[in-house]
Amino acid sequence: MYHVLLPLDNSEERARAQVAATVGLPHAEESVTATVLHVFGDEETAEKTAVEQTSAGKVVMEELLEAGVTANARSGHGDPERQIIAVAEELDVDMIVLGGRKRSPLGALVFGSVSQAVILDSERPVAVTGRGASAE
Repeated sequence: MYHVLLPLDNSEERARAQVAATVGLPHAEESVTATVLHVFGDEETAEKTAVEQTSAGKVVMEELLEAGVTANARSGHGDPERQIIAVAEELDVDMIVLGGRKRSPLGALVFGSVSQAVILDSERPVAVTGRGASAE
């Protein structure tokens, strides 16, 4: 089995791109397991809100299951970068598939970049998707 971690934010568009990258892996239907992670800002929300209750989480879970990929969901809270890396280590995933977001160099400097931090700090391979195709 090949285990992939899909950390989500609130963007359905980025979530769909993450699904496309995951189901595009060789033999995805037979050999890929995906853990969908949403990191909430606080513990109370994380405990009360299932990943599938977020719009991006619902889309990802439905599309992975439709593609025949085994999927499970997990919530976390706190710093997204730390949570992503901690969950990846805990689950011993083979790869992290992040949904990339375009920011100007100034925006990345001011607001930081979760993708950049995960790429730099993770011991695991990290794939960063684009925005994906627009829904028609």
